[in-house]
Amino acid sequence: MNRQSLLAGILIGLGAYGFLALGGIPGAIIFAFGLIGVVLSGTPLYTGRAGVMPLRETGSLAMIWLFNVIGCVLLGLLVLSIGGEPVQRAQTVVAGRLAQGPWRSFLRAVGCGLIIDLAVWLYRSSKNVLPVLFGVPLFILCGFYHSIADVVYLVAAKACSWDVLWYYPVIVLGNYAGCNLRRIVLGESFK
Repeated sequence: MNRQSLLAGILIGLGAYGFLALGGIPGAIIFAFGLIGVVLSGTPLYTGRAGVMPLRETGSLAMIWLFNVIGCVLLGLLVLSIGGEPVQRAQTVVAGRLAQGPWRSFLRAVGCGLIIDLAVWLYRSSKNVLPVLFGVPLFILCGFYHSIADVVYLVAAKACSWDVLWYYPVIVLGNYAGCNLRRIVLGESFK
């Protein structure tokens, strides 16, 4: 599972890199490559699993998150090594996110978690990638935060401030909360 989780992180990292390379609506659409790759390959992604895994499997979810992060660190380092406009965009993205403060960052992460969970849930029930193709640009254009993709932005921007210490845990928790809204609304079990 660790190798698969690493691959999921790399796929999301490629999508994030595509977003940084193109920016705007084209970049938001290209980002969907990452999540489409995840759902078609069946690789475990933190935001794809957080809304379906039982609470007793929190350790497994943490391992998925860890290896997703490692995959995105690798892509962030690639972006940083190549340099250019994607690095400048990453710096702009990170500065904007850190300026939001903890509460707004949490809410933006909840929005992302909800959209990603619904896109993956709809894909699983229909085997149609359209919810993913539309869901990813939706969360990006709404200005929502994805805890795995954000690792690419943080690494590429060389974000090493104290603000990152509050920011990153807040969006991981916000994604988790958003991923579980569907379960709460539908009355599904967390067991």
